[in-house]
Amino acid sequence: MNKWQTKQQLTDLLCSLVEYPSVTGTKAEIAIFEYLYYILEDHDYYKNNPSHLTLHPLDDGRQLLTALVKSGDAKETIVLLSHADVVSVQDYGSWENLAFYPKELTQEFRKDLDELPEDAAYDLETGDWLFGRGTMDMKAGLVVHLSLLEKAMNGEFEGNLLLLAVPDEEVNSKGMLTALPVLEKIKQEEGLEYKATINGEPMFSKYPGDPSYYLYTGSIGKVLPGFLCYGKETHAGEPFGGLNANLMISYLAKELELNEMFIEEVNGERTPPPISLMQRDLKEEYSVQTPQAAVTMYNVLYMKQTISELNDKLLQAAERAKKNIISHYARQASYYLQTSQTSSFDPSIHIFTYDQLYNEAVQRHGKSEVERRQNLLIKQRDKGDRDFSTLLVQQLASLCKDITPMIVLFYSPPFYPAVSSSEDPFIQRAAKQAISFAEKEFGVVVSEQEYFPGLSDLSFIGPASRQSPLEELLRQMPIQGKGFNLPANVMESLTMPIINIGPLGKDAHQWTERLQLPYSFEQLPQIVTETIHYFFRS
Repeated sequence: MNKWQTKQQLTDLLCSLVEYPSVTGTKAEIAIFEYLYYILEDHDYYKNNPSHLTLHPLDDGRQLLTALVKSGDAKETIVLLSHADVVSVQDYGSWENLAFYPKELTQEFRKDLDELPEDAAYDLETGDWLFGRGTMDMKAGLVVHLSLLEKAMNGEFEGNLLLLAVPDEEVNSKGMLTALPVLEKIKQEEGLEYKATINGEPMFSKYPGDPSYYLYTGSIGKVLPGFLCYGKETHAGEPFGGLNANLMISYLAKELELNEMFIEEVNGERTPPPISLMQRDLKEEYSVQTPQAAVTMYNVLYMKQTISELNDKLLQAAERAKKNIISHYARQASYYLQTSQTSSFDPSIHIFTYDQLYNEAVQRHGKSEVERRQNLLIKQRDKGDRDFSTLLVQQLASLCKDITPMIVLFYSPPFYPAVSSSEDPFIQRAAKQAISFAEKEFGVVVSEQEYFPGLSDLSFIGPASRQSPLEELLRQMPIQGKGFNLPANVMESLTMPIINIGPLGKDAHQWTERLQLPYSFEQLPQIVTETIHYFFRS
């Protein structure tokens, strides 16, 4: 008996998954994988082959799920990759309590059409869209993969399917990094040959109102550079006796936010420019003392650039900010200070990378003392990865107060390598087959794009767009080896061809997130089915 094949069945399955509020890092993120295990183990295939369905623990108590369906003695295997975590729902405002109940939320929105953006209200009135957190990103993709797995149980495919569902995609991709050795182990134990990974991330529009349909043969890369600005504190009544870290960070923002110099173009595809994901001073209480330190972190996307090339651009931006800060200080001082007055403070600024600052601290205090202080912070850690990275840099800066003010470049997790199978003939033929099938069967024109722009776990299993040693990144990552470990050979551990064929939705990570049901649950399952057939016949 088929449970997950019709549009209505898939919609009901989606709603049951969305009702688990699996925000990254919450208990529900653990619970949804137990639910996935529960609904799969009820199938006869897993009753007869219980070892093919497994929950695998992460080292923090979370878990990922693998579900293998074998076709006789076949070795060729397609991996179906999905994530089950979602972002938080504070953005829903008065609808927050309905964010995880798609049918009810969609119905409630019908009562408040005037409060919806125009395009969301239009979609709602068509009756083809379902609203709610995770409907688009990416529980619909997981639902389609479950329906494919059911087809495999019914003997649909000539080869094997391996469903991989992971947590933590929205934050650090710890689920995917944990999955790599799991996939290798299953491969060895079951005698499998991995032909490709199909991801089910939703297609992203290139611009507001973009009507196009897309599939992707790669995934964009991301780094999260941070800048610690360490100034010189002073009393607010003596503003030229120091340098405000908030002033420093504001000039960095002017140099980095939406800066076109960071836009990369490859074959007509372009990366969005940098945008700040965090900016604040590090003063813990109110006083009339100026903030001594401030931090900012930027989302920087790339396709074929190396870490060294990105590093150079970031340091050049810091140099420009430095000149503008000093110029601003001198100009304002000239307005305030009288002819006979001077300031004893020199606003010269040093620019360091994290490893340069670490070496400066070691020079002054010795390696054992620096490591003792860092170990104490590790022992007392009560902050997340980004804040803890900042704290490690801030401590080093405080040990080098004799050379402040300073701007320090460092990196924090997460890191996503840029990957691409666009030049793989096997993937190219499969993409053309999927595009041809979609147009012939449904009149839907799907365009191939090289890089999925929304970030995905494919970054850790696909072929690198360009070989770039990770040592340069890890050297500038304070948290590396201190509760966080990104393997330097992560791109070599398990690699296979990749493609992303996902559902149609809009407004990922927004309160108007929604899924278009007819394409996603009627046409897409057939398109991906045809693609899998092509993989096994090639």
